[in-house]
Amino acid sequence: MLIGITGRNASGKTTIIEWLKDKGFGINSCSDSIRNWLRSNNQEITRDNLIEGGRKLRAMGGPGILAEMLLDVIEPGSNHAVDSIRTPAEVEALKKREDFLLLEIRAPRELRWQRLLERGRTGDAETFEQFSEQEESELVAHDESGQALIATGKLADVVIHNNGNIEDLHLQLELLMKEYS
Repeated sequence: MLIGITGRNASGKTTIIEWLKDKGFGINSCSDSIRNWLRSNNQEITRDNLIEGGRKLRAMGGPGILAEMLLDVIEPGSNHAVDSIRTPAEVEALKKREDFLLLEIRAPRELRWQRLLERGRTGDAETFEQFSEQEESELVAHDESGQALIATGKLADVVIHNNGNIEDLHLQLELLMKEYS
């Protein structure tokens, strides 16, 4: 099974990826392709550079390039999860695997802001206003190289509402795995 994860910043994507990893899934992120490209171009890995690097790679290789690069390294038929899916073209590329399932993770903005503050990740927004502005810039693509979280989320096979605690999220994931296994 190939599971794709999409969702807004601090919605719980990393928590789901960690859960899947604990269940034996291989893990990759569309951002891995960008990180490798940034390193090869001697650029610092920051949120802004990841966003801009993704735009550049999509402009050079097409809107699905990040996912296509991952498909080249993911073993066919393996249980694998791909994080940071941010464009419909990435979804379409991953659908080349018949066992692909896209999950969209949702949580209210205020809750996600609180989670972002608690995690303290380098490069995260420092104010709620900055957090909101960053999110707005990722929702709708202005061209094929931009992020389009709204359009990507509409392609989800399953929506997970991550409004509770981690135990609630894990229960939803257990039920999901029973349904799709």
